[in-house]
Amino acid sequence: MPQHPPCLTLRHVRYAVGSARSPQGLKEILRSVDLTARSGEVTVLLGPNGAGKTTTLSCAQGLLRPSQGSVTLLGENPFRAGAELRARVGVMLQDGGMPQSVQPRALLHHVASLHQNPWPVDDLVARLDMGDFLRTSIRRLSGGQKQRVALAASLLGRPEVVFLDEPTAGLDPQSRQTVFELIGELREMGMGIILTTHLLEEAQKLADSVFILKDGEVVRHGSVAELTGASGTGSGASPGAARRMLFTASRTLTHREISSAPVSIELDGGTDNAPGAAWMTPSLTGPAQLRELAAWWELIDMMPVEVRMEARTLEDVFWEVSVS
Repeated sequence: MPQHPPCLTLRHVRYAVGSARSPQGLKEILRSVDLTARSGEVTVLLGPNGAGKTTTLSCAQGLLRPSQGSVTLLGENPFRAGAELRARVGVMLQDGGMPQSVQPRALLHHVASLHQNPWPVDDLVARLDMGDFLRTSIRRLSGGQKQRVALAASLLGRPEVVFLDEPTAGLDPQSRQTVFELIGELREMGMGIILTTHLLEEAQKLADSVFILKDGEVVRHGSVAELTGASGTGSGASPGAARRMLFTASRTLTHREISSAPVSIELDGGTDNAPGAAWMTPSLTGPAQLRELAAWWELIDMMPVEVRMEARTLEDVFWEVSVS
């Protein structure tokens, strides 16, 4: 299956603040970021607070100039680009970027007037279920309502690429599903979508490609299947580590028995070491480990009440990266 064309590339991007001559010295925010986002795909940036996600997006949008490296957005350097490129790119404004005294209806019609062929305001209002608060000033809206206004504003120009920062933050489950469906439609239309989120389940549902940042570097990247080990590729993936196993113990396990287990085991979900406790093996690499576990159960004379296999999730990968 042919790949979609790149709409954004970052190559060896570094960004530093301060000065080597100052008492505080030079502080590197981005160390060397390589990233490719494609048209017709959802690219998700993940990372703990301070990992460099916001700075990466700012460089990608042309708001910051990298200290080193190159950024190409729709074939141009966004830092030097003019109005023509800006019209092809949508950016989701957060609370601080919207005028607080203005009503959403007035704001959206103003933004629409800046584009030659805007998305009909009424259509976006209906899709995002915004009719009940169009005449309420933005400062009086809830967090979820502000998110919907910001999302609508970013799409009014029918952009080729859109940057969405936490697009479903503060939304109720029904509104979140509405946004998921809209993002799916945008992807089918061929739009390149670059978003950040702290909701890992959301990222797993939406992403075609995931980049995980830590300390200003991309430490893992690939599709969800690649990162979770469901396929054998992907940067930083662990081929074969695609499953974790949970078993319910029929009795309390002694410290000696736990330490003699052939693979690492830990209590799942903070349960107590008692009869009926759920134990988890973080990852199994093949049938040989299952045989070793069965032999261990026989050795300690413990028959599990229940055994089940689970696919690794993006959350598992994220926490592996965060604590390493």
